[in-house]
Amino acid sequence: MDWTALLRLPTTILLILAAIALLFTLVQLVILRHRLDHRHRWAAAGRTVLVLVGMAFTLVLTGLGLTLRGYRLLTDETPVVEIDARILSPQRWELILHWPDGTIRQIPVAGDAWRVEAVVLKWKLPAMLSGLPPLYRLDRVSGRYDDPNEEAHAPRTVTDFREAGAFDLLDLHKQYPRWVPDVDVLFGSGAYLPLVDQGHYTVSLMRTGALVARPDEATEQRIAQPF
Repeated sequence: MDWTALLRLPTTILLILAAIALLFTLVQLVILRHRLDHRHRWAAAGRTVLVLVGMAFTLVLTGLGLTLRGYRLLTDETPVVEIDARILSPQRWELILHWPDGTIRQIPVAGDAWRVEAVVLKWKLPAMLSGLPPLYRLDRVSGRYDDPNEEAHAPRTVTDFREAGAFDLLDLHKQYPRWVPDVDVLFGSGAYLPLVDQGHYTVSLMRTGALVARPDEATEQRIAQPF
């Protein structure tokens, strides 16, 4: 099975395929009932196999569609998000986040720097050899103060990117580890950079699971300028 191609399918397509598989299963159930009513046992046995296959595909596709929501494939270096910063007042900022799929979101941040964190999932060797790639999910973006005392007492801002009430692969692995037996390691990774007005940053994730944050050239010059 080409796991990479399957995992690249958007959630909507996976759920549509699951609906098609369910429809196929229901049709086979109707035919099975007809065969049983007419006592065509051998024909009914064949339809039973098709029903079981259809149910299996329905469950697998539905499970993938729901649990992989929010996760993306992790290659050698995968773009996670681009960030534009605009100052509102001292230590108060507005960040504009641009995802690779074109999604845009504005969030407030308090502090002297921004910090982004992601959840990374790696598989055990058999699954990796079968072509199953690592996965990641952007977890949160928060503000960070340079002064530890401010970090402890000043207002904090944290934006959670998990969908409220959503059940994903991370929850599935924590609650039912036997259902996802090939998970080798599940860990968090974070990176941060100083905030400057009109700053532009890119965040990528290495295949090792490390987040890498980079300012563009103009932003880097602003960061290097003395106050």
